[in-house]
Amino acid sequence: MPNYSYYCSKCEIIIEHFFYIKDYKEIIRCDSCKSKCKRSYDVDMTTINGSIKKSDSELKTLGDLANRNRDRLNDDQKASLHAKHNAYKEQESTKELPSGMSRIKKPKNKIKWR
Repeated sequence: MPNYSYYCSKCEIIIEHFFYIKDYKEIIRCDSCKSKCKRSYDVDMTTINGSIKKSDSELKTLGDLANRNRDRLNDDQKASLHAKHNAYKEQESTKELPSGMSRIKKPKNKIKWR
């Protein structure tokens, strides 16, 4: 059932009511002072929360597919993938190069791209 918010200007309180759409009323009576209360759309708009998920037919890009698959993973699977993909960064390059080759050294001065 939908939740509807009403504001009582006399009591200065927000009243929430749950009822079916077929029983909806734009104006109700306040429970405490019995004055007429109008529907408060401002309160409803500030309390809306939720998320939208795309269906398989709406996945348009590879990024959409990657995000969907990422959201399906649990924390252990995410940690395992992170370790797998970042393992090369922790390894030192101790492999010997073929004769006549050398490793590129990082420049001391930062390169300015224009």
